[in-house]
Amino acid sequence: MSGSNDLLLSYYGDDFTGSTDVMEALTRAGLRTVMFIAPPTAEQLRKYEGLRAVGLAGASRTMSPERMDVELAASLEKLAALHTPIVHYKMCSTFDSSPQVGSIGRAIDIGMRVFGEKGSRVTPLLVGAPILGRYCAFGNLFARSGLDTEPCRLDRHPTMRHHPTTPMDESDLRVHLGKQTARKIGLFDVLALALPPEEADARFASLLEAGHSIILFDVLYDEHLLTIGRLIWNQVNRDKSLFVVGSSGVEYAMTAHMKSRGLLPAPRPLGAEAAEKLVVVSGSCSPVTDRQIGWLLERGAREIPLKTERLVDPQHRQEEIESSVRQALGILAGGHSVVLPSCRGPEDPRLAATVKRLEAMGQDAKLRSAEIIGCALGDILLRILERSSSDGKLLRSAVTGGDTSTFVAKTMGIEALEMLAPLAPGAPLCTTHAPGTPVHGLEIVFKGGQNGKTDFFGTLMNPGRT
Repeated sequence: MSGSNDLLLSYYGDDFTGSTDVMEALTRAGLRTVMFIAPPTAEQLRKYEGLRAVGLAGASRTMSPERMDVELAASLEKLAALHTPIVHYKMCSTFDSSPQVGSIGRAIDIGMRVFGEKGSRVTPLLVGAPILGRYCAFGNLFARSGLDTEPCRLDRHPTMRHHPTTPMDESDLRVHLGKQTARKIGLFDVLALALPPEEADARFASLLEAGHSIILFDVLYDEHLLTIGRLIWNQVNRDKSLFVVGSSGVEYAMTAHMKSRGLLPAPRPLGAEAAEKLVVVSGSCSPVTDRQIGWLLERGAREIPLKTERLVDPQHRQEEIESSVRQALGILAGGHSVVLPSCRGPEDPRLAATVKRLEAMGQDAKLRSAEIIGCALGDILLRILERSSSDGKLLRSAVTGGDTSTFVAKTMGIEALEMLAPLAPGAPLCTTHAPGTPVHGLEIVFKGGQNGKTDFFGTLMNPGRT
């Protein structure tokens, strides 16, 4: 590790868009953060002067437990070698998981094996993030469906209860997580958060004494994050790493605590110029993203509906990709933005047809669809960027869908990302590090399906400055 960097935190994101969410929280607090697509080498880290946090964009949200045992364990071992005070397993704030796919319980078990002998006797678990419209009360998770809607209990959420891979039928996170791990789960509830500091410390200590190896925090208000950040920081052993699990609420809690102690530098200015055209590839089935795409189309963008049955079929994939690229290049040359979606909302008939096609080929649709479609979207976007002519006009890109974004970025050959400008909470505009490739210095956003208001793409066109 270079002496010019004093790392405070490292993290593994269970999907790509969640990883950029953490980067945004830290960057806006004044901590330089770089998110890598693969575990960084010491040589890579030395290129980034003044680095305070390192992220690794993973894909465990789409993995089986057996695959996590191999790939996630290897990634966490790489992060352990950085010796940061805190190592964060970043999971989606809607707790996307099941015992079969993206198991958060298995991730905790793996993390405790990696870090348990090195410092972690407890795993703090913070899922809620008020800035994202995610709230936890008495262990039950509530989430907005877009920033301009009312919060819904997760088992009644219009998107999460119908999620194609991990549908949520239980809002009590202790019950849901209890199906994924045998560890004892304690709750630091909203009433405990209102206690004076000494009493809150005693309540936390009582949970440890009762043998809880996972402690879930409620959170309703930003003010709660200060208390949570202090309680988590109190568990840090400077000679070892504390393993923490949760949403970007972890970073908002930690930076709230650091700010209260005067430990944060002044944030650097963030912003970007307006763009003339967008190219959007979308793997999201969320109604939020569907409304955002509709908003953009109403303002002159053109849509190329991708034939996903052909994209997942090796016999037709390349033909479908090349046809889509040719159409997109023609639209861009005509002065219009272009959107290439693989899905438009949870009722899109392509969903069932694609699952049927994958199953006919002997593929497990829940485990393979995100990877296959994500790689195809990455190939499409890369070819468009390689062959498009900007005519001096700024062409900005967007990728929607947390489960597909990792594969898009890997296919495009991106090494790392840094935040360039805020757009919507959890979905920052980024600039790419990809030396020697056509996508080096690209301005791009990787957006989860639930992030942003209806006019999100309008903000992407003109982010302004903050």
